[in-house]
Parts: sequence; structure tokens; C-alpha cells
Amino acid sequence: MTTYTFTSKADVAYAQIRQQILDGSLEAGSALAQYELAASMGISITPLREAIRRLSGEGLVLLEGHRNARVAVMDFVEARQLFETRQALEPAAMALAAARRTDADIARMNAALENLLPVTRQWGEVALAAHREVHQSLYTASHNTVMIRMLNDLWDKSDRYRRAGLELPSGGEPRTRDFEEHHRLVALVTDRDADAAQSLMCSHIANSLTAAALEANEASPDVPANA
Repeated sequence: MTTYTFTSKADVAYAQIRQQILDGSLEAGSALAQYELAASMGISITPLREAIRRLSGEGLVLLEGHRNARVAVMDFVEARQLFETRQALEPAAMALAAARRTDADIARMNAALENLLPVTRQWGEVALAAHREVHQSLYTASHNTVMIRMLNDLWDKSDRYRRAGLELPSGGEPRTRDFEEHHRLVALVTDRDADAAQSLMCSHIANSLTAAALEANEASPDVPANA
């Protein structure tokens, strides 16, 4: 989960609503009950609407008229673009991590591995959070703050599609390959094997839950791209 520094009530509302959209607590296509949300957060409607406008700018919320807002539907065109961008950036981050990792980075990566679980329906949100921490620890080892920020944002925005992958039949499988690849990635970065780490991350993304969701969507021509 992303850590935010709050400077205003609008920031708090933005972070909370954004997280609920990304983790599915606020369902795709659902109307936002703005007064209820504001009351639940203990804020007035004004900062809540400011937060919603920010989320609209990110494409996570659709504004309907002056006051109505709805969670954006799942858009598999966006999912494909997020996936392609991860394919371009994340292997490059692994090469940088292998070249630049410190002892502190290695300690963080190994600590993240201790909590890792297979990302399946059986383990659900706990596994997703642990999975994210392993990847974030790898990103951090790149010591490229621009790349780290971009990858964290890509990860968060991909969460809705990652969860869609969990609902597929393969989401109930053990996913031992995926689990073991995280350990291998950390070992390769630790050993400064940039080429192997970069190559493994390419195949790791190609077999991810987002890839499975995209494949399932593209195999169903009767399902609209934004369904």
C-alpha cells in the first residue's frame, strides 16, 4: 500500500477514496455517495469534491453533470497500456537495482520475502500487499526516484486488473512459479547480475495476473473493452 503525506483534508479524502477504488471496495461503475463518504471521513463536502476532481483527472472517477460522480469502469485499453509501460520500465529498474543495491536494500528485500505468499484467491489481500512490498523493495534498490515514483503509480493503477486476474480460474491455482521468481529476482539483484534480473522480470510480467486478465478479456470479443 502506498504511504501518503497528508497536508489537507482533501489530501486525506483523495488517498482514502483512491485506495478504495484500487482495491475494489468502491466497485467499478458505482455511484459515489458523496455526502455519506464525507460523513464517514469526518470532513465537509468541499474537500471531498476537491478530492473527486483530482481522481477524475487521473481517470479513476467520471464526473456526471455538476455534482454526480461515478467510479470509472474497468478499461482494458488502459490495462494494456499500463502493462506495456511496466514491461518497458520494470526490467530496466531491475538492471539499475543490480548495479546500485546497498546492504540496506538487500535487508529490505529479504524482509519482504519473509512475508511473501502466493498471490491467489486463497490468500487474497494479504498476499497482494506482500507481493507489492517485494516489488517496491526491488524498485527502491534502483535509487532512481523518478522511476520509483512512476513504477509505484503503475502498480497502484494496475491493482484493479490484478484483482480481475484473481477471479479467473487460474486465480485459484498455486502460482508456485510466480512465488519462486520473486526469490530468484532478489538473489539476482543481490548478486549484481543485471542481465539475468532484467530478463527474469520480463518473463515475470508476461506471466502476471494482469497479463492473465488481459488475455481473458481479449479472448472474449463479445465483452466490451471498457467492461
